Amino acid sequence: MAIAESGLLHGTSSGKITRKFHFQRLLIYGGITAPRQAPDALKRIGVDTSTGMIFSNVIAFFIILTAAVVLHAHGKTDIQTSSDAAQALRPLAGKLAFALFAAGIIGTGLLAVPVLAGATAYAVSGAFAQRSGLEHKPQHAKFFYGVLIVATAAGLALNLTPLDPIKALYWSAVINGVAAVPLMVVMMWMGSRRKVMGKFTIPWAMKILGWLATAAMAAAAIVMFATWRK
Repeated sequence: MAIAESGLLHGTSSGKITRKFHFQRLLIYGGITAPRQAPDALKRIGVDTSTGMIFSNVIAFFIILTAAVVLHAHGKTDIQTSSDAAQALRPLAGKLAFALFAAGIIGTGLLAVPVLAGATAYAVSGAFAQRSGLEHKPQHAKFFYGVLIVATAAGLALNLTPLDPIKALYWSAVINGVAAVPLMVVMMWMGSRRKVMGKFTIPWAMKILGWLATAAMAAAAIVMFATWRK
C-alpha cells in the first residue's frame, strides 16, 4: 500500500513538474519567442507547483488518516467494490454514506478526466513533434485535439466495462509509483544538462532534493517487489 500511496502522490506532482519541462521545450523549439518572459513564467510555475504539492500531500494524509480511523478501526480491510467503500463510510456519515461517496467520486472524476486527458494529449503530441496546446484552435492542432478526444472517450468508456474501479485505482497507483522512478531519473538528468536546459538548469539544492526523492521512490519500489509474496 505504501508504494501505491507513493505512486498516487507522485502522480499528482509529476504532472506539475512535467509542465516545467514542457515550458522549456517550448522555449527551446520556438514556442516562446520572448526569452524575457522566462523568469516570470518560471516564478509562476514554481508557485503553482509548490501550492499543488502542499495541498496534494495534505489531502493524501487525510485520506490515509480517514481510511485508518473509519475503515481499519471497524474491521474494513478488504474493499473490493465501490459499494463496499460506501458502506464502510456508514460509521462516519450514516445514511448519507452513499451520497458522500458519490459526491467524492463524481467530483474527483470531473477534476481528473480533463487533467489526465490533457496531460496525455500534451505527452503524445510532444513525442510525435506535433503542435500542441489549448491556446491553438482545433483546426491548427488537429493531432493534439484528436488525442484529447480519444483519451477522454477512453476514460468514459471504462465506466461501461466490468473492470473493478477499486482494483483499477489501486494498481494504476502502483504502476505509476514504479514508472515514476525512470521518469524522475530522466527528468533529473535532463534538468542538470546545460546542453538541454541552457541557462535554466536546476540549482544544486534542487538537484540534491530531486535525487533524494528519486532514491526514495526507487527504494519504495524495491521494497514492494522484495516483499511481494510476504
